[in-house]
Amino acid sequence: MEFSELIKTAKVENVLLSCPGVPAVKGTLCITSHHLLLSSQPGRDGEQGTVELWLLIRNVDAVEKRLASSSGTITLKCKDLRVLQLEIPGMEECLNIASSIEALSSVESVMMMYPFFYRPQNMKLEQGWHPYPPHHYYQQVAAETSVWRLSSVNRDFATCPTYPSAIIVPAVVDDEALRKIARFRQGGRFPILSYYHKKNQTVMLRSSQPLMGPNKKRCQEDELLLKAALCGRTRGFVIDTRSAQAAKQARMTGGGSEPKAAYLGWKRLHRPLERGRPLQESFMKLVEACNDPSLGMDRWLSKLESSKWLSHIKAALSTACLAAQCMEREEACILVHGAEGTDTTLLVTALAQVILDPDCRTLVGFQHLLEREWIQAGHPFHLRCAHSAYSHARLKQEAPVFLLFLDCVGQLGRQFPFSLEFSECLLLALFENSYASAYGTFLCNSEKERCLCKVRETTHSLWSWLNQPNQQKKYLNPLYSYNALVIWPSVEPQSLQLWHGLFLRWIRSSQYLDEAWTEIQRLVEGSEMPPRTNGAAHSQQLLPH
Repeated sequence: MEFSELIKTAKVENVLLSCPGVPAVKGTLCITSHHLLLSSQPGRDGEQGTVELWLLIRNVDAVEKRLASSSGTITLKCKDLRVLQLEIPGMEECLNIASSIEALSSVESVMMMYPFFYRPQNMKLEQGWHPYPPHHYYQQVAAETSVWRLSSVNRDFATCPTYPSAIIVPAVVDDEALRKIARFRQGGRFPILSYYHKKNQTVMLRSSQPLMGPNKKRCQEDELLLKAALCGRTRGFVIDTRSAQAAKQARMTGGGSEPKAAYLGWKRLHRPLERGRPLQESFMKLVEACNDPSLGMDRWLSKLESSKWLSHIKAALSTACLAAQCMEREEACILVHGAEGTDTTLLVTALAQVILDPDCRTLVGFQHLLEREWIQAGHPFHLRCAHSAYSHARLKQEAPVFLLFLDCVGQLGRQFPFSLEFSECLLLALFENSYASAYGTFLCNSEKERCLCKVRETTHSLWSWLNQPNQQKKYLNPLYSYNALVIWPSVEPQSLQLWHGLFLRWIRSSQYLDEAWTEIQRLVEGSEMPPRTNGAAHSQQLLPH
């Protein structure tokens, strides 16, 4: 396929661009293989026009058109939640532009996406891909304890297609046993170490559901692995992100949960978290409410509540707190899984680490966490982020699980403003790049797919861009002070806030807030402030039931 085949009209003059909060601009509209460009018309004194719009076409989520006798209007609804309107002279030109954008924005082939063509002058392809390999973290854990070992059983991705090539497992379980366990777990996702809590040597594992089926099949090797993971402790907790009823129904179709009789010392806790279609529809309802200017306060609050987005945040934070509490206060090991183990499982394990570990709250440590717990852990970004909140396409496997994680981290940042080294700007950049990006970091659904597509050899890393000195400064929190304590968030309704910086940023001006943050940064940089630590009252807050 050639991109030129999809572009019916490449250039149109006198196009009027309008979007909320910005003066309308008239200029020349051009369509390239990956971008939509609008350059304002030259001024009277002959000055060159300036580019007012440079939109990655992959960012377009929906295209809506309205025709008149001699012109047409195209509304572009973007994955970053922007809404742009183009008034195009000529009915045929309008139809051609709309058709071209629709075709280019829905190209399915990963290899045809912009990251494979993007070549910035100040960056090299090999930069940024290797600073956060998960096996370095696993090597550190293995070096601290003889109970765990680094395994290369998945070096060719044959044992589990969605795991990375190197994983860490109990030392007493050999690779042949791991292969048997993989056949007993959905998608081959056998229990592996996610996090080692140095304070009390407890561990957090993650996996998919066991394939017990209606006949309640058993796997001795799986039972041995989880017994070894306890490291001599008397109990551990399996946190199942499905309801007890859903887990029971899964058994009738071949799945299931670990029975207490076969897994001695392990107690199962059900904490249902929505994923898939319900979560995607919640996202869509919230964005629809935010974009409706006719809503009064009562109606707005009603729509906000009915979207259930803040309820999903509460459930995710509560479950992550439960996992953290089991490790920190109960000194117990935990295993987290749902069905596939690629969505809500990663949401819980990653959030628990941000709550427990101050290193995960630094800029570099957070990037390391994302690489280990989301990207290389097999979250299917290509499927989940195929569409955002505006698409008219029939929902397939889209779900904003990663966005929910970013929102939860933002809630932690608002409740503990000194404890995260990074700011909301980083979370917004991650949201945007997970849906449409010039970088290859979030491409594909697994490390195996990225290897097949040679993503690391032929695209640039998002981390390389974010960590450039001139960029990095934008993502730092000027109020940050290292806090070694666990941060226990409140999940009471009055403590959880709508993420204005994302859901309302194209609707309501953030000028004054931006100016306030700039002033805070100036004051902090201009004074030598003593190190801050968060108050003990916050860090000791009781976990809500």
